[in-house]
Amino acid sequence: MRLLHTMLRVGDLDASIAFYTDVLGMQLLRRRDYPEGQFTLAFVGYGDEASNSVIELTHNWDVKKYDLGDGYGHIALEVEDVYQACADIRARGGKITREPGPMQHGSSILAFVEDPDGYKIELLSPKRAD
Repeated sequence: MRLLHTMLRVGDLDASIAFYTDVLGMQLLRRRDYPEGQFTLAFVGYGDEASNSVIELTHNWDVKKYDLGDGYGHIALEVEDVYQACADIRARGGKITREPGPMQHGSSILAFVEDPDGYKIELLSPKRAD
């Protein structure tokens, strides 16, 4: 078994694709409209779906905004340098919701960004061998 994708429902598909590709540097892997069901699926990621886990963005044509609820946590991305990643994301128009720095009760360096629908994405420094 392997993890294929995580699905997020989005209100503005074009804004979401722009965020994940232009701000976070993912690629749009595929996009398909389903007129009979009035929805569109777009898959984004850092590599092909055959060997990488990706994010499925689901846009239901008649929904502009979702209530995220209190069950969703975040998606985590490993970045080489959290401070530089935040500077790059901010320069590309991304919203940093937790500035980079050490984890409250640990030593990992992390930060959080938010996509156009309010989903949180955690940026983590690589694990270091002690």
